[in-house]
Amino acid sequence: MSHQASTAQVDAVVEKIGELGLTPELSKGEDRSIIGVIGGNAYAYREAFAHLPGIQEIVQITKPYKLASREWKTRDTVIRIGDVSIGGDEVVMMAGPCSVEGVEMLMETARHVAAQGAKILRGGAFKPRTSPYSFQGLGEEGLKMLARAREETGLKVITEVVTPGDVELVSRYADILQIGTRNMQNYTLLQEAGRSGHPVMLKRGMSSTIEEWLLAAEYLLSQGNRNVMLCERGIRTFEPATRFTLDINAVPLVRELSHLPVIVDPSQGTGRWSLVSPLALASVAAGANGLIVEVHPHPDDALSDGAQSLDFPTFDRLMADLQRLTGVLSAQPAN
Repeated sequence: MSHQASTAQVDAVVEKIGELGLTPELSKGEDRSIIGVIGGNAYAYREAFAHLPGIQEIVQITKPYKLASREWKTRDTVIRIGDVSIGGDEVVMMAGPCSVEGVEMLMETARHVAAQGAKILRGGAFKPRTSPYSFQGLGEEGLKMLARAREETGLKVITEVVTPGDVELVSRYADILQIGTRNMQNYTLLQEAGRSGHPVMLKRGMSSTIEEWLLAAEYLLSQGNRNVMLCERGIRTFEPATRFTLDINAVPLVRELSHLPVIVDPSQGTGRWSLVSPLALASVAAGANGLIVEVHPHPDDALSDGAQSLDFPTFDRLMADLQRLTGVLSAQPAN
């Protein structure tokens, strides 16, 4: 719409879209409104709008992922959860154990990462594992422990939801729903999480292309949920030296293609604690909006993913290094 378009003119376009059996998606910016037209070959209807006043131009979005693309929204999406903003100027740290193992361990970890500047507590209450004999999580009891840690420390909570039927339950306790790598293309789960309206972090499938990842995000966005962030967590390659290959290429590329915030998980991305800090810093230098790392008071005793979990002193050094790096980056002149 043009800069001078009135509210009545915007409403008339939205109404016309509905009359044609299409779906309008209205995005109001500071300068102008953009109205997305979703459904079928929507661009074929462009002549139906030619006579309506207030329209500046009609543009076809060529990407298969419409709502996730920068063609639809040029400005970065910023997700606000209380006093935490994801996608803005601050690099947000999400930290905590891979799995919620017990209240004492969780509280000790939450207090420590909060004191070091983390804003979000991670911890799995439901854990989809490769082996059926591995620790599967504590379920709702684990969710209650996460809520208790939030109440004491002020940290927001992110945790994984693994089935559509659990979305409502997990939403009662968590501030952010995590969709894990194995569920990236679980479309029923994506739609249910999208309908929840809760912020969602979508992890890239371990064997998925970037386009497939963005199309999965489109499922969430198509349900009216605009609070979606993406998480690069490593992909499978021929290289066996690390658990996965962290695709740092994806960070600037996805930020070029999409307006959604990009988070990086160097713990899952490498599977080795010694590589977590270097890859975390590299990800931020590449443009990541945030990090999610695994931290445990005693990694050798962890029930899951101890080999990739940072102990407290190592996490402290990462936070100090991160502060120095972001200081340098913020001092650079804008391009």
